[in-house]
Amino acid sequence: MRDTCIIIPARFKSSRFPGKPLIKILEKSMIIRVAELACKTIEKKDIYIATDDDKIKKEVLDNGFQCIKTLKEALTGTDRVALAAKNLDYKFYINIQGDEPLIEPKDIQKCINLKKSFPEYVINGYCHISKNEKVISKNIPKLVTDKNNNLLYISRGVIPSLKENELINPNYYKKQVCIYGFTKKELEKFHSFGKKTDLEALEDIEILRFLELGMKVKMFKCEEGSLAVDVPSDVEKVEKALIYKMNNK
Repeated sequence: MRDTCIIIPARFKSSRFPGKPLIKILEKSMIIRVAELACKTIEKKDIYIATDDDKIKKEVLDNGFQCIKTLKEALTGTDRVALAAKNLDYKFYINIQGDEPLIEPKDIQKCINLKKSFPEYVINGYCHISKNEKVISKNIPKLVTDKNNNLLYISRGVIPSLKENELINPNYYKKQVCIYGFTKKELEKFHSFGKKTDLEALEDIEILRFLELGMKVKMFKCEEGSLAVDVPSDVEKVEKALIYKMNNK
């Protein structure tokens, strides 16, 4: 059994942005940009892209990465990771979403380290919402944690919420960063449930399935500035942020 692998789920038929893994971010496909970030943390031989699409598979193989073909019917990215993990033998499985081209490699390493320290917890990242993002956006999952950074709840609504229905200082809010740490047993329990749990289906946030199935989730703070590509208009924002980051290294 090897120690740790990274699996990047990549689905072509996204409801909000079809074909987004292949969209160009500064002239490089987003899925390859994310895979190259993963290479800065662990060896390339332990990185896999899980997809149901032949175009994505070709792009992955043409760029020298490993691809695992999975069923189109996978309910979520984590279900796709669970399917890919069935034929792999590692202690720990790190899931990086293929639409997070601004994640920091050191945050991937944080996830790995935390999973090894707390193997009985599912691990997930977060950072604070930036001043350029809209707290009320349904595309941004917001979350609340206890004093030990254990996840209490996550929602596309505004949480926490004031009784007077006003917003707190925007920098107060935490948003999910899609870096996860699992064991195979956790992935199997998640996937074998066979459907979305009630809150997961209502919120359309897959990490809720772990909470609803009685598994604990520990959050860790990532570098500020992570932006996910959820809809086409996000591409320009991510490219600007990437240019800024490259010019300020």
